[in-house]
Amino acid sequence: MIDIPGGSVAVLSDKERLDWLQLIRTETIGPITFAQLLKRFGSAAAAIDALPQLAMKAGRKLPLRAASRASAEREMERAAAAGAALIARCEPNYPRPLAEIADAPPLIYARGHQSLFERPAVAVIGARNASGVGRKIARSLAEGLGAADIVVVSGLARGIDGAAHDAALKSGTIAVVAGGVDVIYPPEHAELTAAIAERGLVLSEQPPGAVPTARDFPRRNRLISGLSRGIVVVEAAARSGTLITARFALEQGREVFAVPGSPLDPRCQGANRLIRDGATLVENAQDILDVLAGQFRSAQEPPHDPLDWGADGDRFCAADITRARALVRESLSFTPLHRDEILRETDAPASLVIEALIELILAGEAEEHSGGRFSLRAG
Repeated sequence: MIDIPGGSVAVLSDKERLDWLQLIRTETIGPITFAQLLKRFGSAAAAIDALPQLAMKAGRKLPLRAASRASAEREMERAAAAGAALIARCEPNYPRPLAEIADAPPLIYARGHQSLFERPAVAVIGARNASGVGRKIARSLAEGLGAADIVVVSGLARGIDGAAHDAALKSGTIAVVAGGVDVIYPPEHAELTAAIAERGLVLSEQPPGAVPTARDFPRRNRLISGLSRGIVVVEAAARSGTLITARFALEQGREVFAVPGSPLDPRCQGANRLIRDGATLVENAQDILDVLAGQFRSAQEPPHDPLDWGADGDRFCAADITRARALVRESLSFTPLHRDEILRETDAPASLVIEALIELILAGEAEEHSGGRFSLRAG
């Protein structure tokens, strides 16, 4: 049995890696559902065998079948052609901070130097339409963090992200992308992407060749904060993807920093609001290092298991699960709700709520979203 992430560590065989890939590429199955199935059945292969019966038991009308073996094999072949390694959450080279978040991807693609995962990381993110001053600040922060042997993480977007990556090329940078690790986006970052793949690392949970869509960017954002011990916001509009990353960071227990800006500049409204709401105001890299020094010292402490919602491993009778399924369904809407809210709304044992929620997902009635959120499935 392979425990993730806080238990035993194992290197998957080629067969097991394909099993994991088939399971996570299966319709309706997200990272949390994957992890709960793995805990319950002990292996991805056993979970795949159980899927049809589980889905029927939960009331699914159409058969639920795992992604095909052939499609998983083709994905692996494309990854090899792109020079990308497929790393499982249970494996020792999977980045530990990312493994600590509840909805960490079971599998990630890494193209570049995996040794960067061994060093502490801080994300520097911000506006795509950044000002010249904002880009200059991002470069200064990235250079200062790099001088302290901190890896700079960002999302390879235009503006602040690109400036931070470029400044950290010499010291170490990780680009988390919303599409495949072999897909250039945005197009003007073709040279920068190639440089990061050669000197740093490009990371994604998407299959090679996947072209990013709008819904992929929030999923990517949780990985940016998940990889990092803290995030620094340099310019962000009042409503922006950067603030979604900040929200993920807070939920994951990461430190949030922000650079103040002019109240007359719309690009600074989001960063200023973060400071007003409690984010640490920063002017230089040392401000960040001072706050995070304690976290870097405690990096060797044993990780907690974020997949444990307080579940005690009890097994419940069919009537209990049926009642819990009704409670969970009643608590859900088409607006994603965080798992903690679902537990509060249902006021039932966590392990029972989890089991009912997974059954609703397999039945096609509920849907898993990034950040540990769930909703009723549209359509």
